Amino acid sequence: MLNHAIKQAAPLPPAVTRLASLATLDAADLTILGNAMQRAQAVRVRRDLMVEGREIVQPQLILSGWAARVRILLDGRRQFLHFLLPGDVIGMSRHSNPIAVSTVVALTEVTACPLPDGDMPPGLTEALAVSGAVDEAYLLAQIARLGRMSARERIADLMLELHERLSANGTAEERSFDMPITQEILADAMGLTAVHVNRMLQSARRSGDLLWTNGRLTIPDPFALARQVGRTPTRVTKG
Repeated sequence: MLNHAIKQAAPLPPAVTRLASLATLDAADLTILGNAMQRAQAVRVRRDLMVEGREIVQPQLILSGWAARVRILLDGRRQFLHFLLPGDVIGMSRHSNPIAVSTVVALTEVTACPLPDGDMPPGLTEALAVSGAVDEAYLLAQIARLGRMSARERIADLMLELHERLSANGTAEERSFDMPITQEILADAMGLTAVHVNRMLQSARRSGDLLWTNGRLTIPDPFALARQVGRTPTRVTKG
């Protein structure tokens, strides 16, 4: 499937585009990814890809759809820790017999495939290593958002992050991207109530900072908004 796409010079799938943005992938890397994608499986909305405390059988690559790492408290409250997008990897570990440290749930219908077994070419090995570093950077950003930012800053910073990440996998336009989640999910990611999130989004609309309509999020001026919240592009390597 992927090899044929290369021969026809067709655009790469979003997951491959994202990994290729992290390291140079050659024909061998793309062949291995193409073979892995042949084993893709669909996961329905609200179904778990991994469950906290259970064994991780094999790392997975998200090919399409949105998922999230989530923690559920005893009283049913939930905290979305990190959104997972096409090109993200879940379940990678450097030790034997790993278990999941959080549940991963599908927010939309998700397609995922197991990562290739055994040794991988240098390009793909590097891409996966950088992917792990980027994931850590985004998790640290989430801690900073929840710990020190105002409600409006949290939402703006997250939207800029999502735009950055979706641009990396080729599914975002210059100023907009599909936003297939609800305001309730956003509230559970931002540590806010749905009412407060709605109020902040309405305020951002009036000021021209964010427009969320018909499942699509538009940032009229991403650079100006980034200056407002002090956001800089995520970097984990030199150059």
